[in-house]
Amino acid sequence: MTTTLAVSLAVLALVDSTSFGTLLIPIWLLLTPGRPPVRRVLVFLGTVGVFYFGLGLALVAGATAIVEGAGDLLDGPTAARIQLVIGVGLFLWSFWIGRSDRASGGGRISRWRERLTGSEGGLLALMGLALTAALLEVATMLPYLGATALISGSDLGPGERVVTLGAYCLVMLLPALVLLALRTVAHRLVEPVLVRIGDWMERSAGETTAWIVGIVGFLVARDALARMPETLELLGVSLG
Repeated sequence: MTTTLAVSLAVLALVDSTSFGTLLIPIWLLLTPGRPPVRRVLVFLGTVGVFYFGLGLALVAGATAIVEGAGDLLDGPTAARIQLVIGVGLFLWSFWIGRSDRASGGGRISRWRERLTGSEGGLLALMGLALTAALLEVATMLPYLGATALISGSDLGPGERVVTLGAYCLVMLLPALVLLALRTVAHRLVEPVLVRIGDWMERSAGETTAWIVGIVGFLVARDALARMPETLELLGVSLG
């Protein structure tokens, strides 16, 4: 695996780690009064991780089949130009996307919080909630779609792709796992931090979406430019 690919995947995984299902809901669970809900948080994150991993395997397999079937066409300059336009378009779109998300995000997030805190179900109900949250994020999981596209377009072998995808999902869940560990060993110190992070995420849902779209657009455009050396030479730019 090249350094560029590893860094790009790490950035996308960390961006993915700040989503509604991978961080905000776990924070709500961590703010439950009493003993740290270690089991509930691990079940929730495990369900989300397995869902993402399984979906990623399907996406990588499908994308790999497409690449193998139309390899020359997708590696050509026309495909790179189309990818560049998509990346630049996503980056520019990010400057406007926050407004509409901000207008609709508050009510949706409030409903989810009420549903989570008011649930009296067991672990199966929590797993169902995790799957529902992950399914609702499928339409907006741009970082993950970008990551699977990078993995499927790389020179990694089948086994390496599975390991890389698993590592991506682990990094994606890592911030929530770190907060769980801190909540377990230092509850009094960590709780105010959790409250501030949760409140900030609820207030800035639109801005977070805009940042995610912008970062993905930049990485997609960067990958396209890396396959267009003549354009880089014309602009006098080096991505190495």
